[in-house]
Amino acid sequence: MDLLEYQAKTLFREMGIPVLPSQSINNAQDLKGLKIPYPVVLKSQVRAGGRGKAGGIRFAENTIDAVAAAQMIFNLPIRGECPQVLLAEAKYDADRELYLAVTLDSGSRRPVLLGSQQGGVNVEATLSKIQQVIVDQDFSPFYARRLILKMGLKGDLILLVSAIVEKMYRLFVQKDLDLVEINPLGISPTGEVMALDGKVIANDGALGRHEDLITLLKAQQKCSSLSLPIISDQLFHPELNLVELQGNIGILCNGAGLTMATLDLVMQSSGKPANFLNLGGADHYEITDNFRQRLYQGIDRITQSKQVKVVIINLWVQPIIRSSLLVEIAGYLKRKARTSNLPKFVLMLAGIKPESDIEQFTDLPVNLFGRLDLAVTAAINLAK
Repeated sequence: MDLLEYQAKTLFREMGIPVLPSQSINNAQDLKGLKIPYPVVLKSQVRAGGRGKAGGIRFAENTIDAVAAAQMIFNLPIRGECPQVLLAEAKYDADRELYLAVTLDSGSRRPVLLGSQQGGVNVEATLSKIQQVIVDQDFSPFYARRLILKMGLKGDLILLVSAIVEKMYRLFVQKDLDLVEINPLGISPTGEVMALDGKVIANDGALGRHEDLITLLKAQQKCSSLSLPIISDQLFHPELNLVELQGNIGILCNGAGLTMATLDLVMQSSGKPANFLNLGGADHYEITDNFRQRLYQGIDRITQSKQVKVVIINLWVQPIIRSSLLVEIAGYLKRKARTSNLPKFVLMLAGIKPESDIEQFTDLPVNLFGRLDLAVTAAINLAK
């Protein structure tokens, strides 16, 4: 389960990770009592990515502008979700932006540290350049410093950023999390570092051991996506960024972290990616027209290259739409097969039952898997 940004930053603050002065805003009138000096940035607190492109992040120089901006953001659905709370935060001028994350490596089943000197909204375009360090023994500061050196940071930043990675790792382990991500980590012209945005994914199976996480998650209220699907689709159409490489395996995922993990595992297993594409991350509770169109477009773009022999589709969605998603993919591939020759597909979806779910893919070159390591092994073998 994804935490909202302000909830993630609550955990960051407790762990000693630097965050900006901020204040939760439950309605636009709360801004009249704002305790943070202007200028400020107002951020929609929704799980969907791409808030800036959708208009969910606004800057304000004074109270009048802030109230007007907040009223607009509160009524702005992003991928069918509208915020119940905004985050008001001090404005920060970053000279550089880094990407940092701690997650699980599917192949080794060990924590992995990820980092790049190119963070921010365009991180998907530089996924192939993200450095990683697998924590294969008891954690020590050595692992964090090793990541920082692989990223190419120098001088005072080595100690400053490695200290943040250490704290991210401790948070990851202490709370039994699936992901801790800072994107971006801002660096000011004077060398100060600041977590400007954060993402935390809690492990559903471990929530019983962490009452503080349960309390945070209970605070989330989701606006009904059924009432505003058309407006949401019209407002949010982020560009699909296909990254082309030199191999023969295409990779299609939804979410930067998932894309990175899949790409890394393919390369670690001696596979050769031909291209990869991130559909954009979200906890999908229904198959909207926007999601359907992006999925179809993603499949089309991945398979346009004649060098692609196998496509790995690795998607994360809520269990409630898992079966519907399989029907969508099977139906689209059948329609596509009537007019073009399909490459082989390896479909990875957590929770599926390959033995029974494969029936709807009859006569299609599709293999189903519920584990990423098995899916990657199969794709590499099929690509030979």
